[in-house]
Amino acid sequence: MSTTTASSPTAGPSTPPPTTAGPLGRLGIWVTEHAKLVTVVWLLTIVGLGAFAPQVEHNLSGAGWQANGSESVQARELAREHFGGNASSAIQVVVRSTDGPVTEGEGQQVLAEVTDILEAEPRIADVLAPTPGATLSQDGSTAIVLAGAGADTNEMVRVATDLKAELQNLSTDTVEVNPTGSSLLWSDFNEANLDAMLKSEFMSWPVTLAILVLAFGALVAAGLPLILTLAGLVASAGSLVLINELVPVSIWAMNFAMMFALALGIDYALFLVVRYRAARAVRREANRAAGRPDTREDRQWAIAQTMDTAGKAVLLSGLTVLVSLSAVMLVPSPSFRSMAGGIMLSVVFVLAATLTLLPLVLFGLDDRINKLALPWSRAGEHRSSAFAAWGERLWKRPVAWGLLATVILLALAAPILGLKTAMPSIKVLPEDASARVGYSQVQDAFGTGAPGTLQIVTDDTDASAASAALKDDPGIAAAMPPMPAADDSGLVLIQAVPSVDPSDPALSDTVDRLRADLPDSAVLGGAAVENLDLKAQLDESTPLVIGVVLVLGFMLLLIALQAPLISLLGTLASLLSTAAAFGVARLIFQEGHGADLLGFESQGFLDAWAPVFFFAMIFAIAMDYTVFLLASAKEHYERSGDPKDAMIGSLAHSGRVIFAAGAVMVAVFFTFALSGPIPPKEMGVVLGLAVLLDAFLVRLVLLPVMLRLTGKAAWYTPAWLRKILPNITFAHD
Repeated sequence: MSTTTASSPTAGPSTPPPTTAGPLGRLGIWVTEHAKLVTVVWLLTIVGLGAFAPQVEHNLSGAGWQANGSESVQARELAREHFGGNASSAIQVVVRSTDGPVTEGEGQQVLAEVTDILEAEPRIADVLAPTPGATLSQDGSTAIVLAGAGADTNEMVRVATDLKAELQNLSTDTVEVNPTGSSLLWSDFNEANLDAMLKSEFMSWPVTLAILVLAFGALVAAGLPLILTLAGLVASAGSLVLINELVPVSIWAMNFAMMFALALGIDYALFLVVRYRAARAVRREANRAAGRPDTREDRQWAIAQTMDTAGKAVLLSGLTVLVSLSAVMLVPSPSFRSMAGGIMLSVVFVLAATLTLLPLVLFGLDDRINKLALPWSRAGEHRSSAFAAWGERLWKRPVAWGLLATVILLALAAPILGLKTAMPSIKVLPEDASARVGYSQVQDAFGTGAPGTLQIVTDDTDASAASAALKDDPGIAAAMPPMPAADDSGLVLIQAVPSVDPSDPALSDTVDRLRADLPDSAVLGGAAVENLDLKAQLDESTPLVIGVVLVLGFMLLLIALQAPLISLLGTLASLLSTAAAFGVARLIFQEGHGADLLGFESQGFLDAWAPVFFFAMIFAIAMDYTVFLLASAKEHYERSGDPKDAMIGSLAHSGRVIFAAGAVMVAVFFTFALSGPIPPKEMGVVLGLAVLLDAFLVRLVLLPVMLRLTGKAAWYTPAWLRKILPNITFAHD
């Protein structure tokens, strides 16, 4: 059987009616026959959940970056409960005078106004005035008013957002007011990140639309992904607001959900629209040859075939994405779990829209999806002659092309061996952000380590021993006298200033020594220690997450393809593009190459959350393309039993979709590299490079070469395994 006919939709008088379709085909037919019901359900879903969507930016939290169950989180909660909220999430308002002591004249008046604002906020616990030797600098020019945390960390970020402008507006010509601290850091970072997201979306839309028009060949068809994206975004945004009423949800969940909804909506729409167009074109040609008019049943037949082939691949792809992201839930951190959950929610809604709403729109529009077509567009052409020719080239010289792709990927991956990670430093904020300005002022007035003040909560009977351990440690510059609890808990709080900056690796050694030397009743915390504990948890969780992602991805691919060898190779191939992306990321973000071009100041490391979270995202996207390519190859192999037909046919019929979808994702991700603080830049560079390398080197070169070299063995299934696996086929009958 030739490559052209192998995957062309069956047509003609002998074609079975749509009632013989598979499960997804029957779903497509059911949707067309219950169009009003499906439309009403989607309208109610979008309108009902959409009513909550505008609240998403205000309601979702920005904190949760902690290791649940860690000693630092325990110390924070004890400090908040027993010491008037004097915890790591407390707000520090830095008041600095350039004209004499800050406690006199205009500075004294500003301090009083700051105190009034803080005391009027019900979510703030005790307000502590500046104390000489602790929160009032030796020269008297800088003072810190401490606003105790009267709510959880998520709510304190909202408090910081609500109050920071009002506090900064108290500044005069000679007195400067800058709130800072952990809660302000996350508030300022969320604000900068939101601005970056909006700027990136604004930059990416024109490029995305241009690629879509070129890929679909018609303006109307190019607009279809927007239906999926908007439906998925509105529904997921409203759902996140409702979920936030039960458990805190990070604002990053919405940011990533927005990105994934756009990327996957485009991927899935491309796959289904291309297949529907081809099915309609073949059916229409058969009717014309037989002298029959096109009917409603012809459109239903095209929908059924589209759903049984491309729809099945989309469903399996979506399940693979969900499985990959679910592994992130193994990280015991609220921020990671809510981010993964937010993306998964958006994937569910986009998947639901793809399998119900899109078939309905395709059925209703039919030929009108080709309106406003480009002059060179061939709406009914499913097979790409250019990618078929590329497949022939790979078939003739598989070793040469395979080695070239592998060498490029390994060369780019080599720098990963020296990759360093740490939690974000203050450098992630813009230089004029309140938290960063206040941070610098605290360092100037109270010492390098002052912004990373450690907090030790211990029994009052161990206070002397704890103070002695702090005094003897070379990493501690100063320690405050023990502060007794306001209640009868029998606890004391000791605050100690380390001798190094909070992001200095030496602080980790200090924390390790103190935890070994402090009394058994002591718990050690502070914002900087919470970061260290989270990094330790991420380092511990990352191998587990990667292992689970690979195993679950392989299992799902095995179920979909019924072929263990190519399922294993397809899974492992994703590691090459991921490693290459992180290798380049090390050169850019750790070594600082290209920092001026991208407009950031290198921290000397990659943010610690990047490996585990980005790996899951990259793997999810990579498996998306893998399913598309190998599902098409399996369809061809089921029809012809010819490995060459399977390899070349898969490129001819899915290569254009993978190329276009990859180009859109690269455009979307790379716009994040051009705006905002460092973490969005890291996300843009790592994900953009990973998609670029995976789509164009792994899926369009390396994986087809693997199909060529393994031949029929790629599709071999042992008899015992065939009995276990469900029977899934991609060839439409």
